[in-house]
Amino acid sequence: MIQHFATPSLSKFQRLLVVIKQTAYEEYSQLKLRGQAPKALRWKRLESRYRSHKQCVNDLLSFLGKHKVNFSCVNRVELDRQHLADVDLVIAVGGDGTVLSACHFLDHGTIPLLGVNSDPISLEDTMSNSIKKKSDERRSHGALCMATSHNMHEVIPEVLYGGAKVSSRTRIQCIVKSTFSETKLVPALNDILICNPSPAAVSRFRMGWLQPVDDPQNRMQDSFSERDYNYFQSSFNENSLSPQKHTTNEHYGTVTRFGGLPFDIARSLNVWSSGLWVCTSTGSSAAMHAAGGMDMDGDTSDLQYLIREHMIEARAGKEVSDMNNKLIHEGEQVHIRWNSQKGRIFIDGSHLVHNLDLGDEILINNKAPPIQIFTKAD
Repeated sequence: MIQHFATPSLSKFQRLLVVIKQTAYEEYSQLKLRGQAPKALRWKRLESRYRSHKQCVNDLLSFLGKHKVNFSCVNRVELDRQHLADVDLVIAVGGDGTVLSACHFLDHGTIPLLGVNSDPISLEDTMSNSIKKKSDERRSHGALCMATSHNMHEVIPEVLYGGAKVSSRTRIQCIVKSTFSETKLVPALNDILICNPSPAAVSRFRMGWLQPVDDPQNRMQDSFSERDYNYFQSSFNENSLSPQKHTTNEHYGTVTRFGGLPFDIARSLNVWSSGLWVCTSTGSSAAMHAAGGMDMDGDTSDLQYLIREHMIEARAGKEVSDMNNKLIHEGEQVHIRWNSQKGRIFIDGSHLVHNLDLGDEILINNKAPPIQIFTKAD
């Protein structure tokens, strides 16, 4: 990790962490030294992208030095929570993937994040006869990046001195309960994909909605702190739960527990499919959009789910097919019981994975701490 210390400035942020992408050129160069690099690589193209990225990084660090702010630099693959000590702003330099990687370490959502697209497609590229489309899928879209290598000299001073817009973006909370453990996964800013490890295999699961059970005696028997109890209780809005509210005399169906609290599982549905997408409004324009999901307002706190390639029997009613793609509103929590032998949860892409076994239960809601991220002006 590289550190730079300067005399105090008028900047709103005094201690920055710059997270730097490791380019494909660097990764493949390491493989080449071991004789493991693919033969079909286009080295000149990779090197060109690498040089553009390094130029952006060097320009950024020089620019921060001129503004007399303290900063440290760390490679994306080496980022750890210890690097965030005393940091009040994180700058992710690379593309959307680098922003998402940095976001996963900002669990509490108290440190704002700024994305810089280090290798955006240029106006010259769009005018070139060699490019058939105005977008280049080989480059990051930069949807999560407020700044680019072309405009960061104008954008970053707005961030440093308090003139830029920071947005609070909803994230997905996902808790996995196994036989002997309960694991809270890192918050997802874009989406999660729950599926079989093999894309050719069927993903089997039971899906339903959690509703709290009024069971004070059982709550007291669980070793559960008052703070966590209040946190779970505050996760519910009694008026938004569906279908109907429970009464103390009602007969409950399947009851499960998360964090020691009992929940009833309502509107349960057995699913055979290719898996389940769940996204935020931020991620609704990414993989969810490509899969045929709904467009969402960027300011909503709702989540959206979509069952991929749902295998529906011909005799099934319309209410089953209507459950393929819906919103998860504020106060609602989705429950998944994994019924395949193996499974995986992919968090914001393919890099961060949690393995599932038969019988694991998954709770999904929007109660993860929101991320504070600088966004482009509307």
